[in-house]
Amino acid sequence: MRVTLDVTAVPPSPAGAGRYTLELAAALAAGDDPRLVAVARRADTERWRRLAGGRLDVLASSPSSRPLRLAWEQLALPALLRRARPDVHHGPHYTMPERSPVPVVVTIHDCTFFDHPEWHEPLKARFFRRAIRVAARRAGALVCVSETTARELEAACSVTVPVVVAPHGVDHLRFSPDPGTAGSDDDSLRRLGIDPGQRFILFLGTVEPRKDVPTLVRAFSVLADEEHEVALVVAGRRGWRAGPVDDALVASRHRDRIRWTGYVPDDAVPALLRKAAVVAYPSLAEGYGMPALEALACGAPLVTTRGTAMAELAGDAATLVVPGDFESLADALAKVLSDRDGPAAARRREAGFARAAACTWEASAARHVEAYRIAAGA
Repeated sequence: MRVTLDVTAVPPSPAGAGRYTLELAAALAAGDDPRLVAVARRADTERWRRLAGGRLDVLASSPSSRPLRLAWEQLALPALLRRARPDVHHGPHYTMPERSPVPVVVTIHDCTFFDHPEWHEPLKARFFRRAIRVAARRAGALVCVSETTARELEAACSVTVPVVVAPHGVDHLRFSPDPGTAGSDDDSLRRLGIDPGQRFILFLGTVEPRKDVPTLVRAFSVLADEEHEVALVVAGRRGWRAGPVDDALVASRHRDRIRWTGYVPDDAVPALLRKAAVVAYPSLAEGYGMPALEALACGAPLVTTRGTAMAELAGDAATLVVPGDFESLADALAKVLSDRDGPAAARRREAGFARAAACTWEASAARHVEAYRIAAGA
């Protein structure tokens, strides 16, 4: 089977859906079936040719700017697919060429464009609501990254095509409790301006409305009244509408113990997770929540939110709190900090390792291949 994968939306420093596309491409290219062809931006050819030891074919055709790429997908990509003649085309980020000459698989990451449009730029929310509705009617198959997303998709719009749930994987060579080299984690923290001897609560991810970092800052302000030696590290780039986080930081009476690092290089992320006293992922909603899975793989205590995809992936390996409730979050963080070496913490840690061990990119790629075969009628 020959599959084209649209990688034109993956930025140079990917996060979220970009990381998913990169990891999926590497896992698919490492196998023998399907034969994967990356459809890339013209200026981004070499990055994709280097992936998987050069085993990935690349068609570099797309322009670089987002508006032009979106127009290119509808106007020029169908002609490219007619020439390339793949068995299936995969749109990994909600959209598809509506006049595709070949069957298309589309990945749906989450449905917050429908139930929480205020978390997104208005034009973006309208665009992706339409794109998801089109894919739900016209794709050969859909991939949802969690059961939570699949349920929310059914509630949000009419789905008339097959849906395959393909959870993300985790790179177990990078995300593990073992740093590999003594002192390397401490060095990584120092480069970020973090004292390796400081106990800290970690948030990891793009700082945007649905991550609910302001609630975490308020919870930390309560906790820090009693826990005088604990800091809060917010590790992630500034996203859309991050102003409420600025306001929460200014209002915090313990703002001198809060560090916002900005974007963190990939090689420093496992070190942060391993050294954190607690990883807090208080997001109001996610399609999956990859940082939560990576925390479990590193053996970090995890506090996250009930009724979300993170609760689905973590199961009994995490401490769960009510979304948006800073008092319940403060209580949970305090309990995890005080019981880090207790039997309940040990049970959660072992459960986290078991959960993470079952999540590989090879397993995720195999589920995607199922979706490709459904779409192709194979």
